[in-house]
Amino acid sequence: MIVPVPLHAGRLWRRRFNQSAELGRHVAKHSGVAFAPLALKRVKATRTQVGLGQKQRQENVRGAFRVADPRRFEIEGRRVLLIDDVYTTGATAASATRALKRAGARDVDILVFARVGPGLASALAGDTA
Repeated sequence: MIVPVPLHAGRLWRRRFNQSAELGRHVAKHSGVAFAPLALKRVKATRTQVGLGQKQRQENVRGAFRVADPRRFEIEGRRVLLIDDVYTTGATAASATRALKRAGARDVDILVFARVGPGLASALAGDTA
């Protein structure tokens, strides 16, 4: 099952698209793996992660994701491929993975399309070496 990292409804409305969902849709189409874009929901309107350090990012996304009871059937007992666009500190992936595991996912693998290295992550957070 392919599940994209969701945006909060307000951010989705402003952006008009979820880049992780678009990437996930493409992967699902070309792999033949089922796509569940609504299985995971962002229930907390988090602030942008740009400029936040590791601990701030973890706190920002703590409790941000949930699998709604009507969608649990899409997750329970399944191996899930979580799709995100950018991996910086792993805070978003960890929070989303916890929600999927709580909903009964057997395994969660993560596929990202860009990785921000430690040096750039520190620079974006405003840390100095």
